[in-house]
Amino acid sequence: MEEQNRAYLYAVAVVLFWATIAAAIKNTLNHLDSLSLVFYASIVSTGTFFIFLLSSKSLNKLKSFTKEDYLRSALLGFLNPFLYYVILFKAYSILPAQEAQPINFIWPITLVLLSIPLLKQKIKSKDILAITISFAGVFIISTHGDILGFRFTNPMGVLLAISSTLIWALFWIYNVKDKRDEVARLFVNFAFGTIFIFLTILFFSKPKIPNFKGLLGVVYIGLFEMGITFLLWLKALKLSKTTVSVANLIYLAPFLSLVVIYFAVGERILLSTVIGLIFIVSGIILEKL
Repeated sequence: MEEQNRAYLYAVAVVLFWATIAAAIKNTLNHLDSLSLVFYASIVSTGTFFIFLLSSKSLNKLKSFTKEDYLRSALLGFLNPFLYYVILFKAYSILPAQEAQPINFIWPITLVLLSIPLLKQKIKSKDILAITISFAGVFIISTHGDILGFRFTNPMGVLLAISSTLIWALFWIYNVKDKRDEVARLFVNFAFGTIFIFLTILFFSKPKIPNFKGLLGVVYIGLFEMGITFLLWLKALKLSKTTVSVANLIYLAPFLSLVVIYFAVGERILLSTVIGLIFIVSGIILEKL
């Protein structure tokens, strides 16, 4: 099989997995609180990265990490998986999946906003238009289409979902400057993040043992939201002739996710959600053109 076809195969697999995650999170939250879900899923993903490093005989790459590298990983691990998933899963616990998932998808737009003060990038009129279009989509979804009423159905949930995109954008900005081996640094980042989550549960909550359905959920989310999919996506990007060739496939994920949410969670998908998602994706595509 040609490398480009293999790249498409890996990318499609990632899109299909990510399309199921919103439903998996929502259903697993019926059996576990959001903090416990983050904790157990992080353990699974950290173990996944460790097994990959072990099987590829790459554990020795950790020896090249300096004290500064581990401090950087502690910061990145604090952002993701700790802060990002704690906020995101909390948003899922109080919002319908069909709202939390599309709003979380605006992170490329918040990345543009954060790049202005952090990377000193100049904002263009095209960027302003893209940001306006995407946030109009968030507004349509959050108000269930009641634009004139200006009434958010769950302001706290929307605020949390938007905040998660800011955390992810921050993680992306700081992570892109990190030139260490991708999987090795992901393993260390997630190891630190898991420690942060454990300490948070220890001081602010109580560790909960998941039941069988909860266990299935955390394993699935740990593997296909936070673990294997990262590895598959990296593989797709490396094999593809151009990044754009596979990156554009990701826009299918939120629309496929609505279908999965309808069948797996039982939520009636609102027309306002579909229209809002079209606005969000259109803004992102416009910004990238």
